[in-house]
Amino acid sequence: MIENKCNVSQLQVERSKFKPVLPKVLKNGLSGTIVIKGKPKKSVADQEKIKELFKNTYGLPIVTFKKGKNKTLKKKIIKVAVVFSGGQAPGGHNVIAGLFDVLKKANKKNVLIGYLRGPSGILNNKYQEIIENVLCDYRNTGGFDYIQSGRTKIETPEQFCLTKDNLSICNVDALVVVGGDDSNTNAAMIAEYLKTENLDKCVIGIPKTIDGDLKNKYIETSFGFDTATKIYSELVGNICRDANSARKYWHFVRLMGRRASHITLEVGFKTQPNIVLIGEEILAKNMTLSKVVDSIVEVIVKRSEMGKDFGIILVPEGVIEFIPEIKELISALNDILAEDKSEFSKLSSIDDKKQFVCKKLSTKLATLISELPIGIASQLMSERDPHGNVVVSLIETEKLLIEMICKKLSELKKKDKYHGKFASITHFFGYEGRCGMPSNFDANYTYALGFNAAMLLLNGFSGYMPYIKNLIKPAKDWECGGLPLTMMMNIEKRNGKEKPVIQKALVDLKGKPFKKFVKNRDKWAINENYLFPGPIQYFGPKNITDMTTKTLQYEHTQK
Repeated sequence: MIENKCNVSQLQVERSKFKPVLPKVLKNGLSGTIVIKGKPKKSVADQEKIKELFKNTYGLPIVTFKKGKNKTLKKKIIKVAVVFSGGQAPGGHNVIAGLFDVLKKANKKNVLIGYLRGPSGILNNKYQEIIENVLCDYRNTGGFDYIQSGRTKIETPEQFCLTKDNLSICNVDALVVVGGDDSNTNAAMIAEYLKTENLDKCVIGIPKTIDGDLKNKYIETSFGFDTATKIYSELVGNICRDANSARKYWHFVRLMGRRASHITLEVGFKTQPNIVLIGEEILAKNMTLSKVVDSIVEVIVKRSEMGKDFGIILVPEGVIEFIPEIKELISALNDILAEDKSEFSKLSSIDDKKQFVCKKLSTKLATLISELPIGIASQLMSERDPHGNVVVSLIETEKLLIEMICKKLSELKKKDKYHGKFASITHFFGYEGRCGMPSNFDANYTYALGFNAAMLLLNGFSGYMPYIKNLIKPAKDWECGGLPLTMMMNIEKRNGKEKPVIQKALVDLKGKPFKKFVKNRDKWAINENYLFPGPIQYFGPKNITDMTTKTLQYEHTQK
C-alpha cells in the first residue's frame, strides 16, 4: 500500500481553492449531453497493416459532444480504473479529479481506483480506491505521486491475458490510461485484445507528454507542455540575464524532447536566445554533425567580432537522432542490440563494445562511431528503454558540440580568422519541469480531459482518446469529443521489428510557428533580444496568468 500523505505548502493551500473552468458543453451534465458520431476514420498511414492488427477497433468514427437529451447513457453502477504510464507531466492529478467528479455525479456508488506505480500495478493487481478526503490534497498539484507511475509495457500474450484476468477479478468496467504516444498505443492494443475476448470493458487513453509530440488536428497539445515550457523558460530567461550581465560565457542549454523539438522551439519563443537548434530542420536539410557545428561557429565568430564572446544556445535532447548520419548509426545499433542483446550484455569495457558493434556495422558507420568521443559512443550503445528507444536524456549532446566547436575555433585561430575567447557552461533542464504545479491552462485542460474521458466511457466508447479543441479560446468555449486511437497509428521499427505505434507529431517546418521562428532567428543571433518571462504566475492579470503557449497562438493566427 502506498502512503497517501501529501505535504501541503502555503502555496498549495491557496492553489487548492482554484476551481477548474469546464467547457460549456461538459457543464450540461451527462443527461444533457449527446454524442454525435462522424464518419469512420482510417489510420494516418499503413492502413492495411493497422486494419489487420486492429480488426475490432479500426475504422471507428470521431465523436463530438453537443447539448441535448442523452437517452443512451449507461446508468448502472460502474468501477473505473486509472493508471499513469511513462514520465510525469504537470496536471495528472486533475485528470483523476475530473474522472472522479463526473463518476460521482453520475452515481455516488460509482468507484474509481488507481493502479499503483504504472502498468506494473495492473499486472501485479496492486491498486487503491480514490477517495475524496485524500484526493482533495492533490487537486491542482504537479506530479503523479498519488498513485505514481511506471514504464512497464504490456505487450506479451501472457501480459495481455493477465491484464484481462486482473480487470475481471476487480470487476473493472473501464480502464483509463494516462500516457504519451507509446502508452496510448498500449491502451489501443489492450482495447483491441479485450474486444477480441468479447469482454464489455472500455479503454480510454489520455494525451500526456511534456514533449508536445502527441498532437494532431484534434489533439492541439498534450497536457503538461504548457507548464513545463513555462518552467524551462523561467530558467533559461534567468541564464539569459546572467549571460547579459557577465558577458563571458556561452551557455549550452539542453532541453527535454526525445523525438521532437517542440519544447526547444517554445522556450525559444519565450526567451529569444542567440541560437535555437531544431532537429527537424537539421534532418530536412540533411546536415552532418560537422555542418551543425559550422552553423554555430559562424554565429560565435560574428558575435566575437562585435566584442560579444557570450551567448545562449538551446539544444533539444533528441537532436542527435535528427542528424542523418547519427540517425542511421542509432538505427543500426538498435538492430544489433536487439539481435545480439545477450552476447553484447556480457561485454564490460567500452572498447570491447565498440569492437563488437564495429564488426557488424558498415564501414561508414564503423568509422563514425570510432571517431566520436568515447563518452558519446558509450551513451549511444547504452541499454534501450522498454520501447526500444535510445535514452537520449543520457546523451550529453551539448558536450559533443562544445568539443567540436573548440576544435573548429582553434583551427580558425591558426588561420587568423578568429581572435575571441570561447568559454562554455552546460545545463540540462528535464526533470525540473515534469512535476511543477500546473499552470491555469493545464489545470483547466487536465480536469476537462478527465471529465471528457468519463463521458466517453459512460457512453460505452472504447479505444478512444478524449479531445479538446480551440484551446486558444477561454476554457468555457473549448470544444470536446473523442477520436479513435487507431486513427493516429502507423508502423515503425522497434527492437528490430515492425510495430504499430501512434505517429509522433514533429515540428512542422511549413507551419506558422516555425516560419515565425525563421523570421526572427537572424536578429536573435546577433543582438541581445533576450526575454525574461519569470515564474508561472497564478495570481495577477488574466492576460498573464491564463495566456497559452506561443506555439498555439501562432498556429491559430490567420496569416
